[in-house]
Amino acid sequence: MDLISYLQHSWPTLLKMTGEHLALVGAAVGLAILIGVPLGILATRWRWLATPMMTLATVVLTIPSIALFGLMIPVFARFGHALGYLPAVTAVFLYSLLPILRNTYVALAGIDSGIQEAGRGIGMTTWQRMRLVDLPLAVPVILGGVRTAVVMNIGVATIAALIGAGGLGVLILQAISQSNMSKLAVGAVLVSLLAIVADVCLQWLQRVLTPKGIRT
Repeated sequence: MDLISYLQHSWPTLLKMTGEHLALVGAAVGLAILIGVPLGILATRWRWLATPMMTLATVVLTIPSIALFGLMIPVFARFGHALGYLPAVTAVFLYSLLPILRNTYVALAGIDSGIQEAGRGIGMTTWQRMRLVDLPLAVPVILGGVRTAVVMNIGVATIAALIGAGGLGVLILQAISQSNMSKLAVGAVLVSLLAIVADVCLQWLQRVLTPKGIRT
């Protein structure tokens, strides 16, 4: 009964926190796509770049999430934004970069050489072939990296509440401090539901954007 009563009285706040959470993850992953996909393309053009870029992104991913959020505080304190949205987005962006960068590189590097030769044979330039042939074929694998980044960072973003970025992490932290199991259950379930819904939506988008010729 306590749980139902809490949901009835707190749904506007829960909706606001959910929106903050989605905005945080959406901005971070969107930025990771804008940077990670071009970096993956560059790595396929100049293969010597692949190892240092992947290594650096992997090292960032091995840093415990709470430590990474903490590291953002002194960095952004220099610009007057030690706490809040900006350092949180940056931390989640860094966590999102590896799966998107890696999947882009693997997808493009794995395209059959015969397909690339066919593109050259009909007079396509390197960038025309990339835009019209390689990237459409790589879309399913690239979106697989995006799905991984989104689902993983919906959970990671709960820690953003520790540096004042809002989101569902605020609800979870309040529940822990108050020993309120109902509130804690609501927060945990909402984070899980967000991850499931996001994964299903991205799976649908992945299927829609996959060229018909390579759909299974």
